[in-house]
Amino acid sequence: MASIVTASLATAAAVVSGLVGWTALSSARVSRMIPRTGKIAEVEGARIHYVERGTGRPIVLIHGLGGQLHNFTHSLVSRLEDDFRVIAIDRPGYGYSEYDGDGLPTLQRQARIVASFIRTLGLEKPLVVGHSLGGALALQLAQEFPDLISGLVLICPLTQPISELPDVFKGLVIPSPIARRIVSWTLAVPIGQLRGEQTLAAVFAPETPPADFVTAGGGALGLRPSAVWSTSSEASGVGDEMAALAARYPETRTPTGILFAQQDAILDPALHGERTAAALPDATLRLIPGGHMIPVTAPDAVAAFIRERAAA
Repeated sequence: MASIVTASLATAAAVVSGLVGWTALSSARVSRMIPRTGKIAEVEGARIHYVERGTGRPIVLIHGLGGQLHNFTHSLVSRLEDDFRVIAIDRPGYGYSEYDGDGLPTLQRQARIVASFIRTLGLEKPLVVGHSLGGALALQLAQEFPDLISGLVLICPLTQPISELPDVFKGLVIPSPIARRIVSWTLAVPIGQLRGEQTLAAVFAPETPPADFVTAGGGALGLRPSAVWSTSSEASGVGDEMAALAARYPETRTPTGILFAQQDAILDPALHGERTAAALPDATLRLIPGGHMIPVTAPDAVAAFIRERAAA
């Protein structure tokens, strides 16, 4: 019996070691494929990686759950950089941004980090654009630091409490931080590689992901342990923060434009668009055809909406 137990433990150890090794090799390969391209700003215990293009009025772009700044540089930034100073950031724990604290920072903590980032770069009242969960962060920033920014543009944003996550993200909900760390270094990357096309199809639905999204859109960066950890941490905890955020909408005075895709398969336009626009004192809502990833699939329409809000 003892020999059987010993053999089983040895087999399990070998499997775990193999998964960790595969994860490390895959992560290194992704980092070579999509290297760091921007600058680093050290703010509030975080090192924020960002890309800056153009001159003029500043616009700060904030990505959503599991994303990174390439979600914007793929198609949107080039449509704005001729007239604006466009800054796309990796949120703490994503892309090439890092955070020194325990776990992933809350929306409030991230708002303080972004506020410090804005001050460090000397941005004068930027227009803040948030996509998906980045929209929730943008709203948190407006509530905590209303005098620091001029307005918000929310693209298919998460804005309301939800009882459960979309199906594509449910597997990322792991309440235990220890289990989350183990999964991110063992099972998550191989499974993510096997289900990559299926996951992208679900996020982009009903539209088709661009053929180059894995590289030019930064999609492969999500298949690294740090990104899996960050995505799982937010998926497991952000729901607890949304009720407090939404309760303060009636007192949020920052001018806000909300652009939602009518066929968004990730977030409900009626819940996160119409209800929030009605609750905010100064908000405009527009619906356009498309899915959740319109910064990539409909960059002309998104850029035009941003320009309208900047002019307003």
